[in-house]
Amino acid sequence: MQGRNPLIYVALWLLLSLLTLFPIYWLFIISVKPAVDLFTTPSLFLDVIYWKNYVNVLGNETLRGYMLNSMIISSGNAVLVTVLAFMACYALSRFDLAGKENIFFWTITNRMAPAAVFLLPFFLLFTQIITFGDWKLYDTKIGMILLYCTFNLPFAIWTLRPTIDGIPKELDEAATVDGASTWQVIYEVIFPLARPGLAVTLILTWVFAWNEFLLAATLTSFNARTITTGLSEYVTTTGTEWGAMAAIAVITLIPALIIFAVVQRHIVAGLTFGAVKE
Repeated sequence: MQGRNPLIYVALWLLLSLLTLFPIYWLFIISVKPAVDLFTTPSLFLDVIYWKNYVNVLGNETLRGYMLNSMIISSGNAVLVTVLAFMACYALSRFDLAGKENIFFWTITNRMAPAAVFLLPFFLLFTQIITFGDWKLYDTKIGMILLYCTFNLPFAIWTLRPTIDGIPKELDEAATVDGASTWQVIYEVIFPLARPGLAVTLILTWVFAWNEFLLAATLTSFNARTITTGLSEYVTTTGTEWGAMAAIAVITLIPALIIFAVVQRHIVAGLTFGAVKE
């Protein structure tokens, strides 16, 4: 059997990479063009870079506040979801719970419905039901952190459980024989071995919370408004500021790209951990 030409695979991956990266490249092109040039003949290359869109966006104090809100909400949700998912997966993996496989399946069912289905119930909860005097969950960072748990926690459990299942139970038993408590087993045995899976779960939930738009646009007004919802402020009755919107979109990509670059090794290890069993 003749060996296949590796150049075919190189060309294929190069084509797929170009198709994947081109929208991001085009987004950057739009972000560094003045408004007048956006409606002329499109060009794949730049003659002059127009940085004023970025200057205007980064100089906007309101948008900087939205960016800070996004960081707080996304990071808070990612940490909370990862901790809860880790404990839930440990219980599902190590304890003989009645109907645990059914529990495991039903945790993901709310991901089967679009987020718009939950808008009205959550709006009523945030504005009328969960209130303490004049205080409401509506337009609060803690409210958005808890809200995103509804959608990210089931996904995190499904992502993390193979990692916990891939850790031999004999290690738990050996630690218990040596006198370790359940919490010591979790912290000193399970946690170090599960770090790649935890890194994957943390990053993916962070990205989901960072990119979410619909719920944030409906359940916030100013105090907890996120950077993704700030895009809509550039769509007005007098027109759409495409350059500023593209600049914001590029800026929102940067934190995710940095995080993925830093923890890439853990992501690859976490996605393959527990995938092969003897």
